[in-house]
Amino acid sequence: MTTPITRNLPSWAAAASVAHAAAAGPTPVPGDSDEAYQRYVTLIDAQIKSSQKTLATQNARLASLKKMKGSTAAAKKKIAQQINLQTNLIKATTAKLNMQQTSKVNKTNQYYKDTGQYSKLLEGANRDAFMAIESLFKGYGLESLAGKIYDYVKNGYSGDTISILLQDTPEYKTRFSGNEARKAAGLPVLSPGEYLSTESSYRQIMQQAGLPVGYYDQPSDFANWIGKDVSPTEIQTRVDLATQATVLANPAYKQALNQMGIDDAHLTAYFLDTTKALPFVQKAAATAAIGAQALATGLGFDQSYAEQLATAGVTQDQAKQGYQDIAQASQTMNTLGKIYGEAWNQRTSEQLTFEGNAEAAAKKGRLLSQERGSFSGSGGGAKGLGGLTQAGGAQ
Repeated sequence: MTTPITRNLPSWAAAASVAHAAAAGPTPVPGDSDEAYQRYVTLIDAQIKSSQKTLATQNARLASLKKMKGSTAAAKKKIAQQINLQTNLIKATTAKLNMQQTSKVNKTNQYYKDTGQYSKLLEGANRDAFMAIESLFKGYGLESLAGKIYDYVKNGYSGDTISILLQDTPEYKTRFSGNEARKAAGLPVLSPGEYLSTESSYRQIMQQAGLPVGYYDQPSDFANWIGKDVSPTEIQTRVDLATQATVLANPAYKQALNQMGIDDAHLTAYFLDTTKALPFVQKAAATAAIGAQALATGLGFDQSYAEQLATAGVTQDQAKQGYQDIAQASQTMNTLGKIYGEAWNQRTSEQLTFEGNAEAAAKKGRLLSQERGSFSGSGGGAKGLGGLTQAGGAQ
């Protein structure tokens, strides 16, 4: 058999050194874009393919060398040397290939971690457990806990244990901060399902009322209400009051609210502010409704007196009718008061109309009696109102 030609093949140590230097390939840093990662995969795959091709060639060469038989002792020695060198080269290429493959696995795992694709890092039951827990907490808006869930699953914790551990994380406490406030207030905490259901009820109320997106529709907005145990029913009442004060409000109602110190820009916030007790804002709305009826008829609005009427249970319809009657009779009664020296003003009319005040009723009786007497005694003389009272001008 022909003696093979001796080549300048590298030693095992030299080959290994080259392998270590070239094995890692391109290195994406954590947080690289998808495009950068794909470039890395393309390059490292090309390197792996090249190493595999080289290794196949080297193995074929080694197989060929082993079939050779030298005819002399010197030839056999050369064949043995070449077999030894080829074996070392195969070891170096194999090491290089292993390092390239390991590098790809490590970089790919890091990429999955950086991009939150933790399920691709697990297998079998662990993968199923991770996906179930991640899906649950994703529904809570806690996608950021995926890394912690992965670590717990990888370390062998059960699903129940993981759920308990996650509830002690800052992310969970922030997401369900209403429960933290409930704990501090001695109230029972809500389960995640109850908490989310309450938020959903709040959000639906806001949307149905036509409130703008971004206004009282975030978990942080609802946490305060949940922490104070404000029911969706109360929020519905407050939203109704806010809607009546804004979307459905007539100019007189808004004017009354403005006079009470609630400007147009803060009407909705005023009624949704749970630091003000619901009865307080309900009373404010009732006061403004009564004041609006006074303003609508051209009369004055006294907040203190309107509050008194609201407390007494005077309704908006009663106020409307009452102030219409007062406005119709006010000019006549005011004039009679001036003529006969008995002061008559809007408050006197209000006391008579809404309270049935005995003194006001007596005063009205005297004024009307004097007017009738003056008219009948003078035959329509100058002092009276010329029979206005008999024609029904004063009530």
